[in-house]
Amino acid sequence: MSNKPIVVDFHAHILEPHVLKVSSGRTVTTGFGAIAELPRPAGSRREQWYKQMMEPEAHLEGLARMGVDVSVISSSTVIQNTAWADAGTGLELDRRCNDMIADWVRRYPGRFVGTFTIPLKDPHLALSEMERAVRELGLRIANLPANVEGVYLGEPRFRPFWEAANELGVIAFIHPDGVLDPWFQKYSLWNSVGQPIEEAKVMSSLIYEGILEAFPDIKIVMAHGGGYMPHYHGRLDRNVRNRPDTMANISHPPSWYLKRFYYDTCVYDPVTLDALITRVGADRILMGSDFPVGETDPVGFLRRCETVDDRAFALISGETARELLGLR
Repeated sequence: MSNKPIVVDFHAHILEPHVLKVSSGRTVTTGFGAIAELPRPAGSRREQWYKQMMEPEAHLEGLARMGVDVSVISSSTVIQNTAWADAGTGLELDRRCNDMIADWVRRYPGRFVGTFTIPLKDPHLALSEMERAVRELGLRIANLPANVEGVYLGEPRFRPFWEAANELGVIAFIHPDGVLDPWFQKYSLWNSVGQPIEEAKVMSSLIYEGILEAFPDIKIVMAHGGGYMPHYHGRLDRNVRNRPDTMANISHPPSWYLKRFYYDTCVYDPVTLDALITRVGADRILMGSDFPVGETDPVGFLRRCETVDDRAFALISGETARELLGLR
């Protein structure tokens, strides 16, 4: 038996064919219907992406080329967003995605770890589907947007979710489903600038509204390295001195809570990842490629970072993820 450490990719995507079809023209990738869907000509890279997100065998082939053993799979909500749907329709679509992901996990045990989505517009339906996903499907990671109808996840509206997630031992993976402001459509700024802004906003919400204070054991993983938030903590703490009333729901300076999150490595720049590691520690970082549309060599990317020595590499490439997920 090989003693090679298991490499875990915490950020990889799937698409469910029916959900993809009905959400066409309703997602940030099309400007919510303002621009046409990009074509997927036969033999193109784009066609390959979609195949890898809809066929587990193609997905696994891609992982093998990257040197990845285990893939944490989540619905690509920027491509097949269900935020446009009413809660009942959203529940139906979320169930389809969750069932597909659970099927991949069952068919390829040890290769896939599944996440689930829930219709957060309706607290009752959301909690019911989370219960089903955890207890019936065996999924333990909630794939969450940054906000629902403009309300960010730290707000009181979502306190019942966090209470239930804490009780069930659910891990939260926060991946924004796209900024609504049409300004960000030009030059695809919704992706390059908008996503990191959304991550900064949702992390601010979770910190300042006291979610991390109220639920110290909750595990939250931020996509894209947490966006801009971990790199601009000086103004957060300065604001405490000037406006102590901003500490209404927290007992530590805002920057203290940055080490309460986990972050993936999907930042595309070794200098940025080095800065994140210096700020929060290698033990809070999980390798994430955004497969198949993101980093094509996530293992090699780690090796190019100055702060990643052998110990940090072991933690980031899989050790921390295995402990977090309870993998042998």
